[in-house]
Amino acid sequence: MPINAARLDDQLCFALYSASNRLNAIYRPILDPLGLTYTQFVVMMALWENDGISITELAARTNLSKATMTPLLRKLEEKSLIQLDRMTDNDRTKTITVTPTGEELAAQSHSVTQQAFCTTGLTMDEAMEIIKICQRIGV
Repeated sequence: MPINAARLDDQLCFALYSASNRLNAIYRPILDPLGLTYTQFVVMMALWENDGISITELAARTNLSKATMTPLLRKLEEKSLIQLDRMTDNDRTKTITVTPTGEELAAQSHSVTQQAFCTTGLTMDEAMEIIKICQRIGV
């Protein structure tokens, strides 16, 4: 006899969690040849949109904690994709700039996202609707 409790399949949080896990699994083999994790790819996309921003701004844009940012940025710097520089007017703040190597990688980003999108089986309209709904939740 089932216990009278909330059903897992009726939970928005579980649906989003499951979808997120699936998308990470889709991106992994696509990003492996580029030497990037999904989170690193997210950070690079944010920087390709808005280069030369502070770590605080980047953390806010990507919804990643500053604690997550430090090792992630260190790895991207080791791969010569970004450069961290102290701001001239504020020695405690660093700006992040995309290197020429990082800029070259940007050209492949459209292919990566297109491959991932095709793997989902969604139509463009379905994808855009999901994006809008998720953005409403995230705001």
